[in-house]
Amino acid sequence: MTTRSTRPAVFFDRDGVLNHDTSYLFESAKFKWIDGAREAVRLVNQSGYFAFIVTNQSGVARGLYEESDVLTLHCWMADELAAVGAHIDAFEYCPDHPEAPIERYRRDSHRRKPAPGMITDLMTRFPVAADRSILIGDQPRDLEAARAAGIRGLLFREGNLETFVRQALGSH
Repeated sequence: MTTRSTRPAVFFDRDGVLNHDTSYLFESAKFKWIDGAREAVRLVNQSGYFAFIVTNQSGVARGLYEESDVLTLHCWMADELAAVGAHIDAFEYCPDHPEAPIERYRRDSHRRKPAPGMITDLMTRFPVAADRSILIGDQPRDLEAARAAGIRGLLFREGNLETFVRQALGSH
């Protein structure tokens, strides 16, 4: 059995952390980056951490947009990040909601935060050092998901995300 060398990761919530939360965002024309967000991702990359996005997207379950819209926006974000020399190693989203009007998305999912499934799925696919990894979220459910996955969760409310990440990585 071979062992892969592990690296720490930063798991970013999307809406409210990387971009301003405008409620059920799926269009790049309405997307507005949080100050320092692109630079924060670049800092994570340069520090040797994996950079992941883990985001609940119940707008799909509510019929407000399609999964293809989420993927299109994530591709656009990847292009925007590449323009400043940054990248996301994997985008994860959960379209499910237990009270969804669209039946195929109406379920309690182990991937919907506060459940840890998106995080644990990524830790299975990538050689993540959980003891040195963090999740940055803007809601208590993000911190609950981090705790359930066995990683540290940090609450980001406002300000410059690069400054916040620099402090978080420095204290880790």
